[in-house]
Amino acid sequence: MEKSLNHVELRGNVGFDPKITPLEDGGLVMRLSLATNESFKNRKGEWQEETVWHSVVAWNSKGMPDFAQIKKGHFLSVLGKIKPVQYQTKTGVDKQTYEIVAYNIKQGVPDKAE
Repeated sequence: MEKSLNHVELRGNVGFDPKITPLEDGGLVMRLSLATNESFKNRKGEWQEETVWHSVVAWNSKGMPDFAQIKKGHFLSVLGKIKPVQYQTKTGVDKQTYEIVAYNIKQGVPDKAE
Protein backbone atom coordinates (compact mmCIF):
# COMPACT_ATOMS: atom_id res chain seq x y z
CA MET A 1 0.00 0.00 0.00
CA GLU A 2 2.97 2.36 0.34
CA LYS A 3 2.82 3.29 -3.36
CA SER A 4 -0.89 4.13 -3.30
CA LEU A 5 -2.15 7.67 -2.96
CA ASN A 6 -5.56 6.26 -2.02
CA HIS A 7 -5.09 5.97 1.74
CA VAL A 8 -7.49 6.65 4.59
CA GLU A 9 -7.08 6.47 8.36
CA LEU A 10 -10.19 6.53 10.53
CA ARG A 11 -10.71 6.28 14.27
CA GLY A 12 -14.18 5.83 15.63
CA ASN A 13 -16.83 3.62 17.17
CA VAL A 14 -18.52 0.59 15.66
CA GLY A 15 -22.19 1.36 14.99
CA PHE A 16 -23.58 -2.19 15.05
CA ASP A 17 -22.27 -5.70 15.61
CA PRO A 18 -20.33 -6.49 12.44
CA LYS A 19 -21.68 -8.89 9.85
CA ILE A 20 -19.13 -11.69 9.40
CA THR A 21 -19.47 -13.95 6.36
CA PRO A 22 -17.44 -17.12 5.75
CA LEU A 23 -15.83 -17.49 2.31
CA GLU A 24 -15.40 -20.65 0.22
CA ASP A 25 -11.61 -20.60 0.77
CA GLY A 26 -12.04 -20.68 4.55
CA GLY A 27 -11.48 -16.95 5.02
CA LEU A 28 -13.88 -14.42 6.47
CA VAL A 29 -15.17 -11.06 5.32
CA MET A 30 -16.46 -8.53 7.86
CA ARG A 31 -18.71 -5.55 7.19
CA LEU A 32 -19.31 -2.85 9.76
CA SER A 33 -20.33 0.75 10.14
CA LEU A 34 -17.86 3.12 11.80
CA ALA A 35 -18.84 6.49 13.29
CA THR A 36 -16.28 9.28 13.30
CA ASN A 37 -16.94 12.51 15.20
CA GLU A 38 -15.69 16.03 14.66
CA SER A 39 -16.12 18.95 17.05
CA PHE A 40 -15.92 22.50 15.72
CA LYS A 41 -17.13 26.00 16.48
CA ASN A 42 -19.82 27.42 14.21
CA ARG A 43 -19.91 31.06 13.04
CA LYS A 44 -21.56 32.06 16.31
CA GLY A 45 -18.68 30.51 18.29
CA GLU A 46 -20.83 27.66 19.58
CA TRP A 47 -19.43 24.15 19.73
CA GLN A 48 -21.02 21.72 17.28
CA GLU A 49 -20.43 18.00 16.83
CA GLU A 50 -20.82 16.19 13.53
CA THR A 51 -20.92 12.42 13.13
CA VAL A 52 -20.06 10.76 9.82
CA TRP A 53 -20.82 7.08 9.20
CA HIS A 54 -18.43 4.98 7.11
CA SER A 55 -19.04 1.54 5.61
CA VAL A 56 -15.99 -0.66 6.22
CA VAL A 57 -15.19 -4.05 4.69
CA ALA A 58 -12.25 -6.24 5.76
CA TRP A 59 -10.91 -9.73 5.13
CA ASN A 60 -9.25 -11.76 7.87
CA SER A 61 -5.56 -11.58 7.11
CA LYS A 62 -2.34 -10.24 8.58
CA GLY A 63 -2.96 -7.03 10.54
CA MET A 64 -6.51 -7.94 11.45
CA PRO A 65 -7.88 -8.69 14.92
CA ASP A 66 -10.20 -11.61 15.66
CA PHE A 67 -13.41 -10.43 13.98
CA ALA A 68 -15.54 -12.20 16.60
CA GLN A 69 -14.13 -9.84 19.26
CA ILE A 70 -15.40 -6.66 17.54
CA LYS A 71 -18.76 -5.48 18.86
CA LYS A 72 -21.06 -2.46 18.66
CA GLY A 73 -19.55 0.51 20.49
CA HIS A 74 -15.93 -0.68 20.31
CA PHE A 75 -13.33 1.91 19.35
CA LEU A 76 -11.30 1.02 16.24
CA SER A 77 -8.43 2.50 14.27
CA VAL A 78 -8.81 1.58 10.60
CA LEU A 79 -6.25 1.91 7.81
CA GLY A 80 -7.46 1.31 4.29
CA LYS A 81 -8.48 2.79 0.98
CA ILE A 82 -11.65 4.33 -0.41
CA LYS A 83 -13.46 2.25 -3.03
CA PRO A 84 -16.44 3.38 -5.11
CA VAL A 85 -19.35 0.93 -5.22
CA GLN A 86 -21.96 1.09 -7.96
CA TYR A 87 -25.41 -0.42 -7.53
CA GLN A 88 -28.89 -0.21 -8.95
CA THR A 89 -32.01 0.58 -6.92
CA LYS A 90 -35.17 -1.51 -7.12
CA THR A 91 -36.56 1.13 -9.47
CA GLY A 92 -33.59 0.76 -11.84
CA VAL A 93 -31.74 3.96 -10.92
CA ASP A 94 -27.94 3.69 -11.02
CA LYS A 95 -26.29 4.92 -7.80
CA GLN A 96 -22.80 5.16 -6.38
CA THR A 97 -21.56 5.10 -2.82
CA TYR A 98 -18.18 4.56 -1.18
CA GLU A 99 -16.78 2.04 1.26
CA ILE A 100 -13.52 1.75 3.14
CA VAL A 101 -11.55 -1.38 2.27
CA ALA A 102 -9.52 -1.98 5.42
CA TYR A 103 -6.09 -3.57 5.38
CA ASN A 104 -5.33 -2.95 9.07
CA ILE A 105 -7.65 -2.67 12.07
CA LYS A 106 -6.61 -2.12 15.67
CA GLN A 107 -8.86 -2.14 18.70
CA GLY A 108 -8.21 0.28 21.50
CA VAL A 109 -9.27 3.34 23.42
CA PRO A 110 -9.46 6.85 21.94
CA ASP A 111 -6.74 9.37 22.64
CA LYS A 112 -7.60 11.86 25.40
CA ALA A 113 -7.50 14.67 22.83
CA GLU A 114 -10.46 13.13 20.97
